[in-house]
Amino acid sequence: MDVILLQRVEKLGQMGDVVKVKPGYARNYLLPQKKAVRATKENLARFEAERARLEAQNLKRREEAERVAERVAGLAVVLLRQAGESGQLYGSVSARDIADATTKAGLTITRQQVVLDRPIKALGLYQVRIVLHPEVVIAITINVARTLEEAEKQARGERVTAPDAEERANLAQLFDGAAPLPGTGEQPDV
Repeated sequence: MDVILLQRVEKLGQMGDVVKVKPGYARNYLLPQKKAVRATKENLARFEAERARLEAQNLKRREEAERVAERVAGLAVVLLRQAGESGQLYGSVSARDIADATTKAGLTITRQQVVLDRPIKALGLYQVRIVLHPEVVIAITINVARTLEEAEKQARGERVTAPDAEERANLAQLFDGAAPLPGTGEQPDV
């Protein structure tokens, strides 16, 4: 199916491009989100007539997004969650959680603007992309911790979780079996 893009779509094209996409992608995503219209003669003529107005609107929205991006550059948000000793969360951090936390921090966004490459299921610092405009993307730091004190330690680069079995074995090899493994009372295998 051929469609005319009404705005830039990542990995697809720029505003005004006529692209061929699968019918389901067009029907279920591009058309309902008003990111594209079907490429018919009437729609092509209407788009060309309104092109200047659409480009001006897009430029205005992009400039606003760039101003916001400059204002909140380097934003760091702390999310407090329950987790086990190994740092594994009881649950995960969702895009909605990140959107709510950034809104409280002063950057009003929706969960659709949050791009998570993979689920956040452990304590730590994460870089998350926020799409303010199809052409303006910023990165914010999400600090997932159990307490505010742990969040401050993580921000300084300190470790807040107990070492796992593999790390304890590596530590034991470093100390040449002279002392028990930290936290276990077991002698290392030499």
